[in-house]
Amino acid sequence: MFSICLNLLFLVEIITMKKFFLLAFGLVQVLYYSQTQDLASLASGDHVGMNALFDDNDNLYGYVSLYSYGKTGDKTKKFEYVVLDKNLNPVANKEFEGDITAGSYLGYIDFRKKVILRPNSFDYSQIKMSELFTPRSMEIDLATNTIEQKTYYDYDNGAFNVINQPKNWKETRKENKVEKKAKGYNYYSTVFEIKEGGFLALELNDYGKYVNNNSLIKFDADKKEIWRYRYNTNGDKKNTEEITLVEKDDKYIYFIAQKKIQDKKTFSLLVLDMKTGKEVASKPISGLSDDTIDNITSFSSTTRSLDNDKTFDDKIVILGRNFENKRGVGFARMIIDKNTLEVDTKTINYTPNLSAFIPKVDELGYVEKNYHLQPRDVFFLKDGSIGLLLEKYKIDFNLGVPKTTDLVYVYTDKDFKLKGVKTFDKDKSFATSDYLFSQYLNDGNDVVFFYRDYQKDKETKQKSWKLFINTLIGGTFKQEIVPISEKDSYAVTPYVGKEGYILLREYNAKEKFNKIRLERLNY
Repeated sequence: MFSICLNLLFLVEIITMKKFFLLAFGLVQVLYYSQTQDLASLASGDHVGMNALFDDNDNLYGYVSLYSYGKTGDKTKKFEYVVLDKNLNPVANKEFEGDITAGSYLGYIDFRKKVILRPNSFDYSQIKMSELFTPRSMEIDLATNTIEQKTYYDYDNGAFNVINQPKNWKETRKENKVEKKAKGYNYYSTVFEIKEGGFLALELNDYGKYVNNNSLIKFDADKKEIWRYRYNTNGDKKNTEEITLVEKDDKYIYFIAQKKIQDKKTFSLLVLDMKTGKEVASKPISGLSDDTIDNITSFSSTTRSLDNDKTFDDKIVILGRNFENKRGVGFARMIIDKNTLEVDTKTINYTPNLSAFIPKVDELGYVEKNYHLQPRDVFFLKDGSIGLLLEKYKIDFNLGVPKTTDLVYVYTDKDFKLKGVKTFDKDKSFATSDYLFSQYLNDGNDVVFFYRDYQKDKETKQKSWKLFINTLIGGTFKQEIVPISEKDSYAVTPYVGKEGYILLREYNAKEKFNKIRLERLNY
Protein backbone atom coordinates (compact mmCIF):
# COMPACT_ATOMS: atom_id res chain seq x y z
CA MET A 1 0.00 0.00 0.00
CA PHE A 2 1.40 3.41 -0.79
CA SER A 3 0.31 6.96 -1.37
CA ILE A 4 0.97 7.97 -4.96
CA CYS A 5 3.40 10.65 -3.81
CA LEU A 6 4.82 8.76 -0.88
CA ASN A 7 8.26 7.18 -0.87
CA LEU A 8 8.41 3.74 0.67
CA LEU A 9 10.48 3.54 3.83
CA PHE A 10 12.29 0.48 4.89
CA LEU A 11 13.60 -0.31 8.36
CA VAL A 12 16.01 -3.18 9.05
CA GLU A 13 16.56 -4.19 12.70
CA ILE A 14 19.71 -6.16 13.51
CA ILE A 15 19.35 -8.35 16.53
CA THR A 16 22.53 -9.13 18.45
CA MET A 17 22.78 -12.39 20.33
CA LYS A 18 25.45 -14.94 21.36
CA LYS A 19 26.73 -18.03 19.61
CA PHE A 20 24.64 -21.18 19.77
CA PHE A 21 25.52 -24.81 19.28
CA LEU A 22 22.89 -26.90 17.60
CA LEU A 23 23.87 -30.30 18.93
CA ALA A 24 24.85 -29.11 22.39
CA PHE A 25 21.29 -28.07 23.09
CA GLY A 26 19.69 -31.05 21.38
CA LEU A 27 18.04 -28.82 18.80
CA VAL A 28 17.78 -31.63 16.29
CA GLN A 29 14.45 -32.36 17.95
CA VAL A 30 13.18 -28.97 16.80
CA LEU A 31 15.17 -28.00 13.71
CA TYR A 32 16.51 -30.29 11.01
CA TYR A 33 19.84 -29.47 9.35
CA SER A 34 19.64 -28.22 5.81
CA GLN A 35 21.74 -26.02 3.48
CA THR A 36 24.61 -23.81 4.68
CA GLN A 37 26.69 -21.04 3.14
CA ASP A 38 29.83 -19.15 4.22
CA LEU A 39 29.27 -15.45 3.47
CA ALA A 40 32.88 -14.61 4.31
CA SER A 41 34.16 -16.83 1.50
CA LEU A 42 31.82 -15.45 -1.18
CA ALA A 43 33.69 -12.13 -1.51
CA SER A 44 36.82 -10.52 -0.07
CA GLY A 45 35.28 -7.12 0.80
CA ASP A 46 33.82 -6.04 4.12
CA HIS A 47 30.34 -7.49 4.58
CA VAL A 48 27.89 -4.59 4.93
CA GLY A 49 24.49 -6.25 4.77
CA MET A 50 22.19 -9.02 3.65
CA ASN A 51 18.45 -9.21 3.14
CA ALA A 52 15.80 -11.51 1.72
CA LEU A 53 14.47 -11.02 -1.82
CA PHE A 54 10.78 -11.47 -2.63
CA ASP A 55 9.15 -11.46 -6.06
CA ASP A 56 6.10 -9.31 -6.87
CA ASN A 57 3.83 -12.09 -5.56
CA ASP A 58 5.57 -11.95 -2.15
CA ASN A 59 7.25 -15.33 -2.70
CA LEU A 60 10.79 -15.70 -1.38
CA TYR A 61 13.32 -15.81 -4.22
CA GLY A 62 16.50 -15.80 -2.16
CA TYR A 63 18.95 -13.34 -0.63
CA VAL A 64 21.40 -10.62 -1.64
CA SER A 65 24.63 -10.14 0.29
CA LEU A 66 26.61 -6.87 -0.05
CA TYR A 67 30.33 -6.20 0.39
CA SER A 68 32.30 -2.93 0.40
CA TYR A 69 35.86 -2.35 -0.85
CA GLY A 70 36.11 1.33 0.03
CA LYS A 71 36.65 4.59 -1.83
CA THR A 72 37.71 4.47 -5.51
CA GLY A 73 37.29 8.14 -6.50
CA ASP A 74 36.08 11.52 -5.31
CA LYS A 75 32.46 10.44 -5.64
CA THR A 76 32.65 6.64 -5.98
CA LYS A 77 33.04 3.57 -3.84
CA LYS A 78 33.45 -0.09 -4.88
CA PHE A 79 30.95 -2.74 -3.79
CA GLU A 80 30.21 -6.35 -4.68
CA TYR A 81 26.88 -8.15 -4.66
CA VAL A 82 26.28 -11.87 -4.29
CA VAL A 83 22.78 -13.16 -5.02
CA LEU A 84 21.75 -16.50 -3.49
CA ASP A 85 18.65 -18.51 -4.32
CA LYS A 86 16.29 -19.68 -1.57
CA ASN A 87 18.43 -22.81 -1.11
CA LEU A 88 21.55 -20.63 -0.55
CA ASN A 89 23.13 -21.47 -3.91
CA PRO A 90 25.03 -18.50 -5.45
CA VAL A 91 23.40 -17.48 -8.73
CA ALA A 92 25.08 -14.14 -9.50
CA ASN A 93 27.88 -11.89 -8.25
CA LYS A 94 29.77 -8.86 -9.55
CA GLU A 95 31.77 -5.88 -8.37
CA PHE A 96 30.36 -2.43 -9.11
CA GLU A 97 30.96 1.23 -8.39
CA GLY A 98 28.36 2.99 -6.28
CA ASP A 99 28.15 6.53 -5.00
CA ILE A 100 30.53 7.44 -2.20
CA THR A 101 27.57 8.53 -0.07
CA ALA A 102 26.16 4.96 -0.03
CA GLY A 103 26.91 3.00 3.13
CA SER A 104 25.04 -0.12 2.09
CA TYR A 105 22.09 -1.23 -0.03
CA LEU A 106 18.77 -2.96 0.51
CA GLY A 107 17.73 -5.28 -2.30
CA TYR A 108 14.30 -6.02 -3.74
CA ILE A 109 12.95 -7.59 -6.94
CA ASP A 110 10.77 -5.41 -9.16
CA PHE A 111 8.03 -6.49 -11.56
CA ARG A 112 10.57 -6.92 -14.39
CA LYS A 113 12.37 -9.55 -12.25
CA LYS A 114 15.37 -7.23 -11.86
CA VAL A 115 17.11 -6.94 -8.48
CA ILE A 116 17.14 -3.30 -7.38
CA LEU A 117 19.74 -2.22 -4.83
CA ARG A 118 18.38 0.82 -3.02
CA PRO A 119 20.73 2.73 -0.67
CA ASN A 120 19.53 2.18 2.89
CA SER A 121 22.40 3.72 4.83
CA PHE A 122 24.48 6.76 4.01
CA ASP A 123 28.13 7.70 4.45
CA TYR A 124 28.68 11.44 4.45
CA SER A 125 32.06 11.34 6.18
CA GLN A 126 34.11 12.01 3.03
CA ILE A 127 32.04 14.70 1.34
CA LYS A 128 31.36 18.35 2.12
CA MET A 129 27.98 19.20 3.54
CA SER A 130 27.33 21.62 0.67
CA GLU A 131 27.83 18.76 -1.82
CA LEU A 132 25.47 16.25 -0.22
CA PHE A 133 23.38 14.19 -2.63
CA THR A 134 21.27 11.07 -2.36
CA PRO A 135 23.11 8.00 -3.71
CA ARG A 136 21.55 6.29 -6.72
CA SER A 137 19.95 2.86 -6.86
CA MET A 138 21.53 0.08 -8.90
CA GLU A 139 19.84 -2.53 -11.08
CA ILE A 140 20.95 -6.17 -11.47
CA ASP A 141 19.91 -8.27 -14.45
CA LEU A 142 20.11 -11.83 -13.14
CA ALA A 143 19.84 -13.33 -16.62
CA THR A 144 23.09 -11.68 -17.74
CA ASN A 145 24.70 -11.04 -14.33
CA THR A 146 25.17 -7.37 -15.19
CA ILE A 147 24.63 -4.28 -13.06
CA GLU A 148 24.06 -0.65 -13.94
CA GLN A 149 22.55 2.47 -12.46
CA LYS A 150 18.80 2.24 -12.35
CA THR A 151 17.23 4.56 -14.91
CA TYR A 152 15.00 7.22 -13.42
CA TYR A 153 13.09 9.80 -15.41
CA ASP A 154 12.30 13.38 -14.70
CA TYR A 155 8.96 14.50 -16.12
CA ASP A 156 8.59 18.23 -16.66
CA ASN A 157 5.52 19.69 -18.35
CA GLY A 158 5.28 17.04 -21.04
CA ALA A 159 8.95 16.14 -21.45
CA PHE A 160 10.79 13.05 -20.21
CA ASN A 161 14.46 13.35 -19.29
CA VAL A 162 16.81 10.70 -17.92
CA ILE A 163 18.24 11.62 -14.52
CA ASN A 164 21.97 10.88 -14.91
CA GLN A 165 23.34 12.67 -11.88
CA PRO A 166 21.27 13.61 -8.84
CA LYS A 167 21.49 17.25 -7.86
CA ASN A 168 22.90 18.03 -4.46
CA TRP A 169 20.65 19.53 -1.85
CA LYS A 170 22.16 23.00 -2.08
CA GLU A 171 21.47 23.23 -5.84
CA THR A 172 17.93 21.96 -5.42
CA ARG A 173 17.10 24.51 -2.71
CA LYS A 174 18.54 27.33 -4.84
CA GLU A 175 16.52 26.33 -7.93
CA ASN A 176 13.31 25.99 -5.91
CA LYS A 177 13.81 29.43 -4.43
CA VAL A 178 14.31 31.03 -7.86
CA GLU A 179 11.27 29.26 -9.33
CA LYS A 180 9.04 30.15 -6.39
CA LYS A 181 9.97 33.81 -6.73
CA ALA A 182 9.23 33.82 -10.48
CA LYS A 183 6.01 31.76 -10.53
CA GLY A 184 4.65 31.95 -7.00
CA TYR A 185 4.82 28.15 -6.74
CA ASN A 186 7.11 25.18 -7.35
CA TYR A 187 6.23 22.67 -10.04
CA TYR A 188 6.66 19.11 -8.77
CA SER A 189 6.35 15.83 -10.63
CA THR A 190 7.19 12.17 -10.30
CA VAL A 191 7.10 9.39 -12.86
CA PHE A 192 7.48 5.63 -12.57
CA GLU A 193 7.24 2.59 -14.80
CA ILE A 194 4.35 0.20 -14.12
CA LYS A 195 4.01 -3.53 -14.71
CA GLU A 196 0.76 -2.97 -16.60
CA GLY A 197 2.85 -1.33 -19.33
CA GLY A 198 4.11 2.21 -19.83
CA PHE A 199 4.40 4.89 -17.16
CA LEU A 200 2.32 6.84 -14.66
CA ALA A 201 3.22 10.40 -13.75
CA LEU A 202 1.89 12.80 -11.16
CA GLU A 203 2.33 16.56 -11.42
CA LEU A 204 1.18 19.49 -9.27
CA ASN A 205 1.90 23.09 -8.32
CA ASP A 206 3.10 23.59 -4.74
CA TYR A 207 2.39 26.99 -3.18
CA GLY A 208 3.83 26.04 0.20
CA LYS A 209 0.65 25.93 2.30
CA TYR A 210 -1.41 24.21 -0.39
CA VAL A 211 -1.15 22.57 -3.81
CA ASN A 212 -3.34 22.60 -6.91
CA ASN A 213 -3.54 21.78 -10.60
CA ASN A 214 -2.89 18.08 -9.97
CA SER A 215 -2.77 15.62 -12.88
CA LEU A 216 -2.38 11.87 -13.05
CA ILE A 217 -1.02 10.96 -16.49
CA LYS A 218 -0.66 7.60 -18.26
CA PHE A 219 2.00 7.10 -20.94
CA ASP A 220 2.70 4.16 -23.21
CA ALA A 221 6.08 2.41 -23.44
CA ASP A 222 7.25 5.05 -25.92
CA LYS A 223 6.39 7.81 -23.42
CA LYS A 224 3.47 9.05 -25.47
CA GLU A 225 0.62 10.48 -23.37
CA ILE A 226 -2.44 8.19 -23.42
CA TRP A 227 -4.72 9.95 -20.96
CA ARG A 228 -4.73 12.58 -18.24
CA TYR A 229 -6.90 12.70 -15.13
CA ARG A 230 -7.12 16.21 -13.65
CA TYR A 231 -8.19 16.97 -10.08
CA ASN A 232 -7.77 19.64 -7.41
CA THR A 233 -7.64 22.19 -10.21
CA ASN A 234 -8.72 25.06 -7.94
CA GLY A 235 -7.20 23.90 -4.68
CA ASP A 236 -6.42 26.52 -2.06
CA LYS A 237 -5.92 26.72 1.72
CA LYS A 238 -9.53 25.77 2.48
CA ASN A 239 -10.54 23.59 -0.47
CA THR A 240 -8.50 20.58 -1.60
CA GLU A 241 -8.78 17.25 -3.37
CA GLU A 242 -6.37 14.38 -2.80
CA ILE A 243 -6.13 10.83 -4.14
CA THR A 244 -4.22 7.95 -2.53
CA LEU A 245 -3.36 4.93 -4.62
CA VAL A 246 -4.67 1.68 -3.16
CA GLU A 247 -4.05 -0.86 -5.94
CA LYS A 248 -3.82 -1.21 -9.71
CA ASP A 249 -4.11 -4.01 -12.24
CA ASP A 250 -4.55 -4.42 -15.99
CA LYS A 251 -8.16 -3.27 -15.73
CA TYR A 252 -8.49 -0.62 -13.03
CA ILE A 253 -6.63 1.80 -10.79
CA TYR A 254 -8.13 2.08 -7.29
CA PHE A 255 -7.86 5.23 -5.14
CA ILE A 256 -9.23 6.63 -1.94
CA ALA A 257 -10.28 10.16 -2.90
CA GLN A 258 -10.64 12.94 -0.33
CA LYS A 259 -12.39 16.27 -0.82
CA LYS A 260 -12.10 18.97 1.78
CA ILE A 261 -14.32 22.04 1.73
CA GLN A 262 -13.60 24.39 4.62
CA ASP A 263 -13.25 21.90 7.52
CA LYS A 264 -15.56 19.21 6.15
CA LYS A 265 -14.05 16.10 4.55
CA THR A 266 -15.73 13.52 2.33
CA PHE A 267 -14.15 10.28 1.15
CA SER A 268 -14.92 8.00 -1.76
CA LEU A 269 -13.59 5.02 -3.65
CA LEU A 270 -12.38 6.34 -6.99
CA VAL A 271 -11.79 3.77 -9.74
CA LEU A 272 -10.24 4.74 -13.09
CA ASP A 273 -10.06 2.63 -16.21
CA MET A 274 -6.41 1.73 -16.77
CA LYS A 275 -6.69 2.02 -20.57
CA THR A 276 -8.72 5.23 -20.85
CA GLY A 277 -8.37 7.07 -17.53
CA LYS A 278 -12.14 7.51 -17.33
CA GLU A 279 -13.98 7.23 -14.03
CA VAL A 280 -15.52 3.78 -13.62
CA ALA A 281 -16.80 4.41 -10.10
CA SER A 282 -16.89 7.10 -7.44
CA LYS A 283 -18.65 5.70 -4.38
CA PRO A 284 -18.82 7.26 -0.91
CA ILE A 285 -16.98 5.47 1.91
CA SER A 286 -18.97 5.40 5.12
CA GLY A 287 -18.94 3.71 8.50
CA LEU A 288 -15.54 5.05 9.57
CA SER A 289 -14.36 8.37 10.99
CA ASP A 290 -12.51 10.88 8.82
CA ASP A 291 -9.26 10.23 10.68
CA THR A 292 -9.64 6.48 10.22
CA ILE A 293 -10.12 6.74 6.44
CA ASP A 294 -7.44 9.41 6.16
CA ASN A 295 -4.88 7.10 7.80
CA ILE A 296 -6.00 3.63 6.78
CA THR A 297 -3.46 3.31 3.98
CA SER A 298 -0.56 3.97 6.39
CA PHE A 299 -0.31 1.56 9.31
CA SER A 300 2.84 1.78 11.39
CA SER A 301 4.15 0.88 14.81
CA THR A 302 7.11 1.93 16.93
CA THR A 303 9.39 -0.32 14.87
CA ARG A 304 8.31 -0.10 11.23
CA SER A 305 5.60 0.48 8.68
CA LEU A 306 3.39 -2.59 8.39
CA ASP A 307 2.23 -4.33 5.25
CA ASN A 308 -1.42 -3.76 6.03
CA ASP A 309 -3.18 -4.80 2.84
CA LYS A 310 -3.56 -7.85 0.62
CA THR A 311 -5.08 -8.25 -2.82
CA PHE A 312 -7.03 -11.39 -3.67
CA ASP A 313 -8.66 -12.32 -6.99
CA ASP A 314 -12.01 -10.86 -5.93
CA LYS A 315 -11.17 -8.23 -3.31
CA ILE A 316 -8.69 -5.85 -1.72
CA VAL A 317 -8.45 -6.02 2.08
CA ILE A 318 -6.95 -3.19 4.17
CA LEU A 319 -6.42 -3.03 7.93
CA GLY A 320 -5.69 0.19 9.84
CA ARG A 321 -6.29 1.97 13.12
CA ASN A 322 -9.76 3.09 14.13
CA PHE A 323 -9.96 6.67 15.39
CA GLU A 324 -12.71 8.35 17.37
CA ASN A 325 -12.36 11.97 18.46
CA LYS A 326 -8.80 11.84 17.08
CA ARG A 327 -7.84 9.04 19.48
CA GLY A 328 -6.87 5.52 18.47
CA VAL A 329 -9.54 3.26 19.94
CA GLY A 330 -9.04 0.05 17.95
CA PHE A 331 -8.75 -1.26 14.41
CA ALA A 332 -10.71 -0.91 11.18
CA ARG A 333 -11.03 -3.20 8.18
CA MET A 334 -11.94 -2.05 4.68
CA ILE A 335 -12.79 -4.41 1.82
CA ILE A 336 -13.05 -3.26 -1.79
CA ASP A 337 -15.03 -5.73 -3.89
CA LYS A 338 -13.26 -5.90 -7.27
CA ASN A 339 -16.42 -7.13 -9.02
CA THR A 340 -19.07 -4.77 -7.67
CA LEU A 341 -16.68 -1.94 -6.64
CA GLU A 342 -18.54 -1.68 -3.34
CA VAL A 343 -16.78 -0.83 -0.09
CA ASP A 344 -17.43 -2.63 3.20
CA THR A 345 -16.08 -1.32 6.52
CA LYS A 346 -15.96 -2.90 9.97
CA THR A 347 -14.29 -2.05 13.29
CA ILE A 348 -12.96 -3.81 16.38
CA ASN A 349 -12.29 -1.58 19.37
CA TYR A 350 -10.27 -2.15 22.53
CA THR A 351 -13.47 -1.74 24.53
CA PRO A 352 -15.81 -3.52 24.49
CA ASN A 353 -14.39 -6.00 21.93
CA LEU A 354 -10.86 -6.77 23.13
CA SER A 355 -11.69 -6.16 26.80
CA ALA A 356 -13.84 -9.31 26.70
CA PHE A 357 -10.57 -11.25 26.25
CA ILE A 358 -8.08 -8.84 27.87
CA PRO A 359 -9.85 -7.51 30.99
CA LYS A 360 -7.13 -4.94 31.82
CA VAL A 361 -7.16 -3.15 28.45
CA ASP A 362 -8.64 0.35 28.41
CA GLU A 363 -10.36 2.24 25.59
CA LEU A 364 -7.04 3.47 24.14
CA GLY A 365 -5.23 0.12 24.17
CA TYR A 366 -3.27 0.49 27.39
CA VAL A 367 -2.90 -2.52 29.67
CA GLU A 368 -1.20 -3.17 33.01
CA LYS A 369 1.69 -0.92 34.12
CA ASN A 370 0.95 1.58 31.33
CA TYR A 371 2.08 -0.73 28.52
CA HIS A 372 0.40 -0.11 25.18
CA LEU A 373 -0.67 -2.75 22.65
CA GLN A 374 1.51 -1.87 19.65
CA PRO A 375 0.84 -3.63 16.30
CA ARG A 376 3.74 -5.71 14.98
CA ASP A 377 2.27 -7.68 12.05
CA VAL A 378 -0.94 -8.37 10.13
CA PHE A 379 -1.96 -11.70 8.59
CA PHE A 380 -4.59 -12.01 5.86
CA LEU A 381 -5.46 -15.69 5.57
CA LYS A 382 -6.99 -17.30 2.53
CA ASP A 383 -10.33 -18.01 4.23
CA GLY A 384 -10.86 -14.27 4.77
CA SER A 385 -9.94 -14.22 8.45
CA ILE A 386 -7.41 -11.73 9.80
CA GLY A 387 -4.74 -12.07 12.47
CA LEU A 388 -3.21 -9.06 14.20
CA LEU A 389 -0.09 -9.47 16.31
CA LEU A 390 0.39 -6.90 19.08
CA GLU A 391 3.18 -6.35 21.60
CA LYS A 392 3.03 -4.69 25.01
CA TYR A 393 5.32 -1.67 24.76
CA LYS A 394 6.17 1.52 26.63
CA ILE A 395 8.94 4.07 27.08
CA ASP A 396 10.63 4.32 30.48
CA PHE A 397 11.09 8.09 30.58
CA ASN A 398 13.28 7.89 33.71
CA LEU A 399 15.83 5.71 31.91
CA GLY A 400 15.04 6.91 28.39
CA VAL A 401 14.72 3.35 27.12
CA PRO A 402 11.90 1.25 25.65
CA LYS A 403 10.41 -1.76 27.39
CA THR A 404 8.43 -4.64 25.94
CA THR A 405 6.70 -7.68 27.40
CA ASP A 406 4.04 -10.10 26.10
CA LEU A 407 2.90 -10.61 22.53
CA VAL A 408 -0.85 -10.77 21.90
CA TYR A 409 -2.39 -12.46 18.84
CA VAL A 410 -5.87 -11.20 17.93
CA TYR A 411 -7.81 -13.30 15.41
CA THR A 412 -11.11 -12.71 13.63
CA ASP A 413 -13.43 -14.55 11.28
CA LYS A 414 -13.98 -13.59 7.63
CA ASP A 415 -16.56 -10.96 8.70
CA PHE A 416 -14.05 -9.26 11.03
CA LYS A 417 -15.83 -10.50 14.12
CA LEU A 418 -13.47 -11.18 17.00
CA LYS A 419 -13.01 -14.93 17.54
CA GLY A 420 -10.34 -14.87 20.23
CA VAL A 421 -7.09 -13.61 21.68
CA LYS A 422 -3.98 -15.62 22.56
CA THR A 423 -1.27 -14.14 24.78
CA PHE A 424 2.34 -15.28 24.49
CA ASP A 425 4.07 -14.59 27.81
CA LYS A 426 7.44 -12.94 27.46
CA ASP A 427 9.96 -11.58 29.95
CA LYS A 428 10.48 -7.83 30.14
CA SER A 429 13.00 -6.64 27.58
CA PHE A 430 14.74 -3.29 27.16
CA ALA A 431 14.20 -3.33 23.42
CA THR A 432 11.91 -1.58 20.97
CA SER A 433 10.55 -4.98 19.98
CA ASP A 434 11.35 -8.68 20.32
CA TYR A 435 9.22 -9.60 17.32
CA LEU A 436 11.17 -10.80 14.28
CA PHE A 437 9.17 -11.78 11.16
CA SER A 438 6.59 -14.17 9.72
CA GLN A 439 5.65 -16.17 6.65
CA TYR A 440 2.51 -17.74 5.22
CA LEU A 441 2.25 -21.52 5.04
CA ASN A 442 0.19 -23.97 3.00
CA ASP A 443 -0.76 -21.61 0.17
CA GLY A 444 -1.80 -18.77 2.48
CA ASN A 445 -4.10 -20.85 4.67
CA ASP A 446 -1.79 -20.83 7.70
CA VAL A 447 1.00 -18.75 9.19
CA VAL A 448 4.17 -18.99 11.27
CA PHE A 449 5.74 -16.08 13.17
CA PHE A 450 8.95 -15.72 15.16
CA TYR A 451 10.03 -13.73 18.20
CA ARG A 452 12.89 -13.83 20.68
CA ASP A 453 12.96 -13.66 24.48
CA TYR A 454 15.82 -13.14 26.95
CA GLN A 455 14.77 -15.61 29.62
CA LYS A 456 16.15 -16.57 33.02
CA ASP A 457 16.71 -20.27 33.61
CA LYS A 458 14.77 -21.45 36.66
CA GLU A 459 17.64 -23.65 37.89
CA THR A 460 20.83 -21.77 36.93
CA LYS A 461 19.26 -18.28 37.21
CA GLN A 462 21.29 -17.37 34.11
CA LYS A 463 19.62 -15.46 31.29
CA SER A 464 19.86 -16.57 27.69
CA TRP A 465 18.20 -15.83 24.37
CA LYS A 466 15.54 -18.17 23.06
CA LEU A 467 13.83 -18.18 19.69
CA PHE A 468 10.07 -18.84 19.71
CA ILE A 469 8.55 -20.41 16.59
CA ASN A 470 4.76 -20.12 16.55
CA THR A 471 2.54 -21.82 13.99
CA LEU A 472 -1.19 -21.34 13.45
CA ILE A 473 -2.30 -24.27 11.30
CA GLY A 474 -5.93 -25.19 10.84
CA GLY A 475 -6.87 -22.80 13.62
CA THR A 476 -4.54 -24.50 16.15
CA PHE A 477 -1.51 -22.80 17.73
CA LYS A 478 1.74 -24.68 18.29
CA GLN A 479 4.99 -23.35 19.72
CA GLU A 480 8.60 -24.56 19.50
CA ILE A 481 11.41 -22.98 21.57
CA VAL A 482 15.00 -22.90 20.34
CA PRO A 483 17.93 -21.82 22.60
CA ILE A 484 20.16 -19.37 20.73
CA SER A 485 22.76 -18.27 23.29
CA GLU A 486 26.23 -19.44 24.30
CA LYS A 487 29.16 -17.96 26.16
CA ASP A 488 31.32 -17.19 23.12
CA SER A 489 31.16 -13.74 21.55
CA TYR A 490 29.17 -14.56 18.45
CA ALA A 491 26.18 -12.75 17.03
CA VAL A 492 23.19 -14.69 15.75
CA THR A 493 20.60 -13.08 13.50
CA PRO A 494 17.47 -14.95 12.37
CA TYR A 495 16.16 -14.26 8.85
CA VAL A 496 13.06 -15.42 7.05
CA GLY A 497 13.61 -18.66 5.12
CA LYS A 498 11.78 -20.52 2.39
CA GLU A 499 8.43 -22.00 3.41
CA GLY A 500 8.88 -24.32 6.37
CA TYR A 501 12.43 -23.10 7.15
CA ILE A 502 14.28 -20.42 9.06
CA LEU A 503 17.66 -18.94 8.17
CA LEU A 504 20.17 -18.34 10.95
CA ARG A 505 23.32 -16.26 10.57
CA GLU A 506 26.32 -16.67 12.90
CA TYR A 507 28.85 -13.85 12.89
CA ASN A 508 32.15 -13.03 14.59
CA ALA A 509 34.17 -10.15 13.12
CA LYS A 510 37.48 -11.04 14.77
CA GLU A 511 37.43 -14.62 13.51
CA LYS A 512 36.01 -13.55 10.12
CA PHE A 513 33.25 -16.04 10.77
CA ASN A 514 30.08 -15.25 8.84
CA LYS A 515 27.93 -18.27 8.06
CA ILE A 516 24.27 -18.77 7.31
CA ARG A 517 22.20 -21.94 7.40
CA LEU A 518 18.66 -22.99 6.65
CA GLU A 519 16.98 -25.07 9.32
CA ARG A 520 13.73 -26.92 8.78
CA LEU A 521 10.87 -26.17 11.13
CA ASN A 522 9.17 -28.99 12.97
CA TYR A 523 5.46 -28.58 12.35
